[in-house]
Amino acid sequence: MSATQQSARIDVDSLTAIDVHTHAEVSKDGHGALSPELFAASEAYFKAHGHRQPTIDEMAAHYRERKMAAVVFTVDAEHATGHPRISNEEIAESCAAHADVLIPFASVDPFKGRAGVREARRLVEEYGVRGFKFHPSIQGFFPNDRMAYPLYEVIEETGAIALFHTGQTGIGASVPGGGGIRLKYSNPLHVDDVAADFPELGIILAHPSFPWQDEALAVATHKPGVHIDLSGWSPKYFPESLVRYANSLLQDKVLFGSDYPVLTPDRWLTDFDKLPIKDAVKPKILKENAARLLGLT
Repeated sequence: MSATQQSARIDVDSLTAIDVHTHAEVSKDGHGALSPELFAASEAYFKAHGHRQPTIDEMAAHYRERKMAAVVFTVDAEHATGHPRISNEEIAESCAAHADVLIPFASVDPFKGRAGVREARRLVEEYGVRGFKFHPSIQGFFPNDRMAYPLYEVIEETGAIALFHTGQTGIGASVPGGGGIRLKYSNPLHVDDVAADFPELGIILAHPSFPWQDEALAVATHKPGVHIDLSGWSPKYFPESLVRYANSLLQDKVLFGSDYPVLTPDRWLTDFDKLPIKDAVKPKILKENAARLLGLT
């Protein structure tokens, strides 16, 4: 199934929102996307103790019930962690079974070199994958490392999107040594080089980028292809500068994202409604900007 065929099945007009940031945490055979230690740290960080790790079928039902669509991905960090990833093909095929509400992204560890480049092309062309998730802190690389450039070339050429985790991460939080995860890799300024070198590449900076929020705002303001998703934080904790830019200069480049399942769209939207976001801007953030970026309109 091609990306165009997959996206054509989504009735954008019927949706209330598009969540551009959700995680497939468990495979069909019960394999977790992270080690138990890192899962536990993430749950503690988000105060989501004992949360269920939903299957993709359950994720589809959750979003369909809310008349929302969702982007779904995992993180491939096999080189740095030694933990086997969830299959990109499994995620894409599972999303294709729910193509009215789910949009598949993939994740390819940049350390996989040419094999990763071939995989990325195949995932777009044969499985309808619409984008790729990078988590520099977990994967252990700077986004502007030339090692990753062949991967970006394929993503740009195929019209897919590159989504980069930015800022602090709850994964590894409070584990001794942070589980070996280094925050320095996720400064959004490193993505500025990628945006300059791949001007036709659609890029999403995931999360309020604490402690580098101003850097993220600068990059998104300066580079036309760079967007910001608002996942991973309850909106009541958003920096004032982020709210101000979302309401003005970046109103066409800011995207709703939750970080489901550790942060649900219900909680996020309840808190978002309390922000002083202009009535004309809300539908852009909740749906319109994502629909345009994902090629759904």
